[in-house]
Amino acid sequence: MEIYFTNETAGSNSADKNYVRNQMIAYNLKHFPDDLKGRYQEVNLLLRNADGQILGGIVGEICWNWLEIHYLFVDEPFRQSGYGVKLLNEAEKIAREKQCEFVKLDTLSFQALDFYIKQGYEVYGKIENAGRHTHYYMKKEL
Repeated sequence: MEIYFTNETAGSNSADKNYVRNQMIAYNLKHFPDDLKGRYQEVNLLLRNADGQILGGIVGEICWNWLEIHYLFVDEPFRQSGYGVKLLNEAEKIAREKQCEFVKLDTLSFQALDFYIKQGYEVYGKIENAGRHTHYYMKKEL
């Protein structure tokens, strides 16, 4: 049998990406206690206007006893209007309901470090010179 790899960064097949993701989740499940198994869930909160247009949102996932936020975004005209705080509060509410113990996320120095600090997040790690910026890893206990 010949084994090879393909680089599919442009236009990758969702089913192929999901295969890799789902296999990793299945592997991880073998290493978590029984009371935490079955606690994986996607969290997708969308901010919409009256016409249904998406103006921002949060994309993340509950992983056993934490919520990991991958993306929090609010369109430029709606920033500084409290929508980011409302999205984050709703995500944290969901995490508490699902008995998560903490939320983790990351941000770059030009993004939202101060915003997250104001919301009670703490830096637990950083990488300097990440694209000439600093990459911060943050956590908030619930």
